[in-house]
Amino acid sequence: MGLQIGIVGLPNVGKSTLFNALTKANAAVASYPFTTIERNVGVAEVPDQRLSDIAAMVDPERVVPTTIELVDLAGLVKGASHGEGLGNQFLGYIRNVDAVAMVVRCFRDPQIPHVTAEPNPRDDIQVVDLELVLADLATVERRLEKVRSAAKRRPKDYAAELDFLEELHHHLEAGEKAGDLTVKDKEAGMLRELNLLTAKPRLYVANVGEEDLPRGGELAAAVAEMAAVEGAEVVSICAQLEMELADWPPEEAAAYRAEAGSGEPGLQKLVEAGYRLLNLMTFFTTTGGREVRAWTLLRGTLAPQAAGKVHSDMERGFIRAEVISYQDLMASGSFAAAKGRGLLRLEGKEYVMEDGDVTHFRFSI
Repeated sequence: MGLQIGIVGLPNVGKSTLFNALTKANAAVASYPFTTIERNVGVAEVPDQRLSDIAAMVDPERVVPTTIELVDLAGLVKGASHGEGLGNQFLGYIRNVDAVAMVVRCFRDPQIPHVTAEPNPRDDIQVVDLELVLADLATVERRLEKVRSAAKRRPKDYAAELDFLEELHHHLEAGEKAGDLTVKDKEAGMLRELNLLTAKPRLYVANVGEEDLPRGGELAAAVAEMAAVEGAEVVSICAQLEMELADWPPEEAAAYRAEAGSGEPGLQKLVEAGYRLLNLMTFFTTTGGREVRAWTLLRGTLAPQAAGKVHSDMERGFIRAEVISYQDLMASGSFAAAKGRGLLRLEGKEYVMEDGDVTHFRFSI
């Protein structure tokens, strides 16, 4: 599995519409709150022109893109952590995702009611943030109870964790996000084990009206201002437009997007933002004429660990990697021509994988 993103937000902000547009699923969408009454999970293929180009050159039996998994939850409302609404019941489903995408309503439509008089991105973000903080606070309190009990029997073994949890509890009680707490190396490990929602990398999706494309209008600008304070990225998407174009022929959809000024497809925007957020990249493997496949990888990963993404035996018995960059391969016209020009390299265990590497791993077990 590639990138995993949990979608959160208030009711009626367009979460399920966005989910349907990106995954071509059929999650219920309606103009009233809590249309989503349980989680929706969908997998979308990550669009990558490089994969198509390599496949056109190799003409394999199978072309396998990397994927993005999206988890859409019921909308969060004020008081969700105390049982209001439905969203808080499902927050546990996104504790293991790589990142959180907060969808913020940045369009006005009297036919689609908002939880308040009208959309106010700043207030809306603060409501969701508070509920996520309170959900994390409950998680920390449960862990604190266990650690305090264990510390009575073995105080030295649990002293450091107890101190950290009490500091974190105080931080969350003050309404601050877990990710804003300054931690030491050992504490960072403790924080990761808790899988707190407000410690996860975050990006914002400003769901704008088609008439506000491409910049998003004043409501999206308010989201951008808040995101800038925390160093987060904002992706402006018209979810309704994306859902309508999802079943169009690609050429016609691209032409309409260009006319509307929306630029890249919404999935492309979200994936690119997610990859930047998590410092991810893509490499490719070819298996003779049988398969060309894309893989998601953390930047800075060494070749043996990249081989392990393909199969654990490849990492265990790694010998070396045959590597060529996508750009060099396309410029050469074929693998044979690239090899003749000396562009196909043999790399060892210390090689750091690069975005766009086309790789064949040699291994022996």
